Amino acid sequence: MKRIALSMMLLGGVITAAFAQLSPAKGGTVTLDYYYNNESKPDKAGNPVRWHYVWGETDDGGVSLWGHIFDSLGVKKDSLLTAPTAANLKKTGIYIIIDPDTEKESAHPNYMNEKDAGVIYNWVKAGGVLVLLENDSANAEFARFNLLSEKFGIHFNGDSRNRVQGQNWEQGAFHIPAGHEIFRGGRKVYIKELSTLTLKSPARAVYKDGAHVIMAVARVGRGTVFAVGDPWFYNEYVNGSRLPASFQNYEAAGDLTQWLIKAANR
Repeated sequence: MKRIALSMMLLGGVITAAFAQLSPAKGGTVTLDYYYNNESKPDKAGNPVRWHYVWGETDDGGVSLWGHIFDSLGVKKDSLLTAPTAANLKKTGIYIIIDPDTEKESAHPNYMNEKDAGVIYNWVKAGGVLVLLENDSANAEFARFNLLSEKFGIHFNGDSRNRVQGQNWEQGAFHIPAGHEIFRGGRKVYIKELSTLTLKSPARAVYKDGAHVIMAVARVGRGTVFAVGDPWFYNEYVNGSRLPASFQNYEAAGDLTQWLIKAANR
């Protein structure tokens, strides 16, 4: 019932209450990568359809609810099905890469390489906002993807922290303190089976769990990078139907979205 109620609220456009504290965006575009994450599965007719962390996917594995948050804040959504170039990235202010493919997920994965990483680096340096959402050791590619993230001082360790057993949700809990620079008012969030980070300049930790770096930000030139080792804001953990009510992933998604918009407009 929670999930149905939330979906109705979003689809009806009644999102004002959830984001009353947020100022409108200054337009702009957010582009979701469909090149490094290029998974497909057969539909009922046997035809391949794109799935897993894509805008239009409304089941648990999609990011349609995060897309609704961007919609509510006046940001146009787009996707990029090809390798990044200076020309196609020029059209966007925010570029999100989620869960780069392994050979298990795609017959012909599009791996990160030095050329692509250089294009993305130059775009960030010129003012772009890059979001890197990796995954744990069993579900994403790391060795090549680190060619990109390490240009910003961020190394994905390729481990798997917060391994949750069954419905023992607290094993996936992180407590973000009040006054955090990104997440408002303190948040209890759920992130399971994530890769931790190792950082060097210009990256810095914006959230740590003990000695483990969970989230990082890097400023390069006029641009910004945000990184965490999990897809995190996919529907399953923001739709209100799975997690106990004490978790605030949906609210945290709104916080991060607003922060990204401000970074793109600075």
